[in-house]
Amino acid sequence: MKILFLNASPHGDMSHGYRLATEMIDTLRKNSPAEVVVRDLAAHALPPIARDYARAVTSRSPDTRAFDLSEQLIREIETTDVLIVNTPMHNFTVPAALKLWIDYVLRIHRTFASTAEGKVGLMRDRPAFVIVGSGGFHSGERARQPDFLTPYVRFALGSIGIRNVHFLLLEGLVMGDETIGRALTVARESVARHALFALDAALNP
Repeated sequence: MKILFLNASPHGDMSHGYRLATEMIDTLRKNSPAEVVVRDLAAHALPPIARDYARAVTSRSPDTRAFDLSEQLIREIETTDVLIVNTPMHNFTVPAALKLWIDYVLRIHRTFASTAEGKVGLMRDRPAFVIVGSGGFHSGERARQPDFLTPYVRFALGSIGIRNVHFLLLEGLVMGDETIGRALTVARESVARHALFALDAALNP
């Protein structure tokens, strides 16, 4: 098994989502041999989309050198069996670091085809777990803000062919240890129910 772990949290391994992702990876490694590729989008930010890339992606005869970084990121997905993403919610949606990754991997004629019905993914489906950390609440009865992140990420990943997407919501992270503990417990229980983690009764508390 090969696991791709994307981190978009500026808190890195101090974030609750990062620690949850590490627990998930450790559990998968217990169940079967696993290779892990870590790409920290916050610590090592991708360069903004530049003119050469923009020209190449709209050209009939592109200079393929402009796609070098895009190809590297896409190959990381292609060789992956499980995708784990740790991201905060910034101003209702994904942070800039994760948005850039999406912009590089959604590439016409490479990861999706443009059809009369819209984008059709060209990549193999695989389980994807998206851990979303937020200080407040954006779901359920306590929601006080809209959520543009989860529908956007689901649609973006679906556009390249990844439809088996599971969201783990860590909400209320600025509201004290009790709220944080409850959010982590719910997330761990959700993970433990997935077939990939069936050999483990539950993740370590």
